[in-house]
Amino acid sequence: MKEVTPFHIAIPVYNLAECREFYRDVLNCEEGRSSDHWVDFNLFGHQLVIHYKPKLKNEVTHRNPVDGHNVPVPHYGVVLPWDTFQKFAKELKSKGIKFVIEPYIRFEGQVGEQATMFFLDPAGNALEFKAFKDIEQLFAK
Repeated sequence: MKEVTPFHIAIPVYNLAECREFYRDVLNCEEGRSSDHWVDFNLFGHQLVIHYKPKLKNEVTHRNPVDGHNVPVPHYGVVLPWDTFQKFAKELKSKGIKFVIEPYIRFEGQVGEQATMFFLDPAGNALEFKAFKDIEQLFAK
């Protein structure tokens, strides 16, 4: 497997203060640079930037069926090491996170078997975190 290069993602939030607190205090992301319209975070070694954007009326999250669950689209997240995922899921449960899809094993016994979980940030952005016992399965067909 190739060396992983950190990615950068910018997401819109209509409630900068509430989302800042969520990413910093609930997800334990280290805060970086910021202004009154955006905040940088370290999300498991990747740069996540939340940018203020006014809320649009009637925004609806689309969902696609995957392995018997309705996956929110769009979504973003990080592929974590197996043990890190388990610890992170446990921490989120202890903090009372309301999951869209509770942590479970997707595609169990099949190519691409993985642990996954989905939840929303305070602005309604969908996050997925996943892990593979065998990271070589990440792009397996």
